[in-house]
Amino acid sequence: MSEDQKKQHLEQQLWKIANELRGKMDADDFRDYILGFIFYKYLSRKMELYANEILQPDGLEYGSIEDHKEAESYLEAIKDEAIDALGYFLKPSELFSELARRGNTEGKGAFILGDLQKVLRNIEQSTMGSESEEDFGNLFEDLDLTSSKLGKSEEAKNELIVKVLTHLEEISFELEDTQNDLLGDAYEYLIGKFASGAGKTAGEFYTPQQVSKILAKLVVADKTKIKSVYDPTCGSGSLLLRVAKEVKEVGGFYGQESNPTTYNLCRMNMIMHNVHYKRFDIYNEDTLTNPSPKHIDQKFEAIVANPPFSAKWSASPLFMSDDRFSSYGKLAPKTKADFAFVQHMIHQLDDNGTMACVLPHGVLFRGAAEGHIRKYLIEDRNYLDAVIGLPANIFYGTSIPTCILVLKKKRKQSDKVLFIDSSQHFEKVKTQNILREEDIDKIINTYKQYNNGAEGEAEVDKYSYIATRNEIQENDYNLNIPRYVDTFEEEEAIDLTLVSQELRQVAEALEATDKEIAGYCKELGIETPF
Repeated sequence: MSEDQKKQHLEQQLWKIANELRGKMDADDFRDYILGFIFYKYLSRKMELYANEILQPDGLEYGSIEDHKEAESYLEAIKDEAIDALGYFLKPSELFSELARRGNTEGKGAFILGDLQKVLRNIEQSTMGSESEEDFGNLFEDLDLTSSKLGKSEEAKNELIVKVLTHLEEISFELEDTQNDLLGDAYEYLIGKFASGAGKTAGEFYTPQQVSKILAKLVVADKTKIKSVYDPTCGSGSLLLRVAKEVKEVGGFYGQESNPTTYNLCRMNMIMHNVHYKRFDIYNEDTLTNPSPKHIDQKFEAIVANPPFSAKWSASPLFMSDDRFSSYGKLAPKTKADFAFVQHMIHQLDDNGTMACVLPHGVLFRGAAEGHIRKYLIEDRNYLDAVIGLPANIFYGTSIPTCILVLKKKRKQSDKVLFIDSSQHFEKVKTQNILREEDIDKIINTYKQYNNGAEGEAEVDKYSYIATRNEIQENDYNLNIPRYVDTFEEEEAIDLTLVSQELRQVAEALEATDKEIAGYCKELGIETPF
């Protein structure tokens, strides 16, 4: 079985379990349970593999170490090493496989809910006072095993949880192969599946992979490694992780997320993709009002983001003394924080960095404060590198068309801006529009040609156009894509003489038919209908 087939098989298995066991529970609620338990199994298996590696010279296995006469000293030594290497510690009796076995084999009615709750709490407490404490703190707070959503009685709750653990225990996560990322990709797949059915709330934590791929490719360009990637509205972390797939090495992952549940999901997603806890720093607060004190003075080489479209924010005059906004002279309006996020990202962008963010089309042409900020970015700072129009209906929960802004502090094309209209390049799948691989490749190749100075290849009729800053100035800094990319299709000329002849033929045919009907009516002795 190929890697792709293994990945698809694992994804299908996990999604089947999720559908079979969800019952009447809301998809959003069950998402937290199924993803949390998959994460618990992942941590358990990693712990077991790591401990077995330590114990191998002594011919021992972690699962049976508690029966050894020197078990206490072994466990203490393993814990010290595991906390540093993995960031957490689990006893053999706390492993996923052990709880699944007990719940399934200790006779009918075996009750494990209390022990499971304790184990999840112990995972978090094992990190207390260590470098990983912040990365593992409250990770399982959304797995409320006392919730009535799991069942009306304690027995019903226990029965459902045992079923989930038993089904998951039957699936091999293949963590022994450290070169593949099957489980991480399957975890991402589940997040996407839940997002697709979550309606309006989906945009809070997930960016479709097709869009993630475009943003990632835009910010890494032809680089093979980057020092850092940052997402100020990171959701489940899919954008950050997508960047890692486009290069051989990412030094550090940084993000901020205001929703506590989504923040937990992001940290789990990082760990499930084998991102060591020392290499990521995710912060739980509102980015605009409470930026991470660890991040605010850092500069990042790559920045990707899909901020909440036209979100509300305070736009307090106090922000005019904030370094992120003060130089612009105006703040984004209270009802539309889109440019506030852009300003924040520019503040965090390194001099040699690239940022790409998804925004609603309104940022391209709305006036007042937004028009002022747009002009400042283009005329005073010269940061805008490209504007890319995407198809409508590619995001979960909203059908509005969106665009991508690409900004750099040091641009190769210092007096020009690339405009791409990809709004008609997609495939319709059921009710959703999907960007195909060829659509993504066309966007990226066009941008690369423009970035490499191949303007002739970068300008494609009815698709892309390279505008000078003078042209943008003449348009009063309105960036609406149709002003630059002419997609008008001329209709075929109509031959009026031919149309006249066809109408005459139709009239003659109607007249002949009328005569024929009149004849029949006369034979029948009735009046004609006309």
